[in-house]
Amino acid sequence: MKYRSASIKSKWTKDRWLRQEPDLRRYLPPTKLFNRQNLDAMLSRYSTVYFKPTTGSGGNSIIRIRKQANGYQTQLRFTKLSHATKDELFRKLQKHASSRSYLLQKGIKLATTRGKPFDLRIMMQKTNDGQWVNSGIFSKIGKPGVVATNYNQGGKIGFLTPTLSGAGYSQADIRQMKSRLKKLGKDVGKCFDRHKKGFRELGLDVALDRNRKMWILEVNTRPQFYPLKQMNDTSIYRRIVYYAKQYGRTK
Repeated sequence: MKYRSASIKSKWTKDRWLRQEPDLRRYLPPTKLFNRQNLDAMLSRYSTVYFKPTTGSGGNSIIRIRKQANGYQTQLRFTKLSHATKDELFRKLQKHASSRSYLLQKGIKLATTRGKPFDLRIMMQKTNDGQWVNSGIFSKIGKPGVVATNYNQGGKIGFLTPTLSGAGYSQADIRQMKSRLKKLGKDVGKCFDRHKKGFRELGLDVALDRNRKMWILEVNTRPQFYPLKQMNDTSIYRRIVYYAKQYGRTK
């Protein structure tokens, strides 16, 4: 069977879709298209701003911008650079944006599990009878100081319960959060269906901040799940593949 699930690459378009929904808007960090005016506006409000390409995945091109006493610091993967002025910073970012468009997004201070920052991936898949089901939730645990938690940036995949337990959640808190994450996934699936037909899988990247608020960082329409195959317990991987085979995806 040929793989068939709708896809949309533009993070900006997906952000616009979600922002039209009053129940979802509150989970979105402030986000703007990159230009000088928007850079000035974001840096006047937030101490940390992420500069990310409108298309692409894996976190490879994401730059973290931090305000400092003597200017600004950018970090791309493991490389940190200082910029004395906003003009200098803008020129640096403009070089990246010359070939494709970028977004500016307010930085969320991620919750930590045993001292390491993490965010969550919510896998949503649609059954043959058109129902969105949550086939798995797992964590992406980053290295301290790294820009993204992604697997290809040295991040590790973790199970939800021990990750939240390591972040200070009780068993009752974990059950409640799991329920909230599943509902969020279904609401996002229904939102996407209202804008385009044919979606069969979505991978929500969701951050929890230090106050346990959920933030949708991104929605992937071609979510990767191959790292789950390396886990000691492959039940989440097997469940995802079970649903994926219904629309022609085997790995």
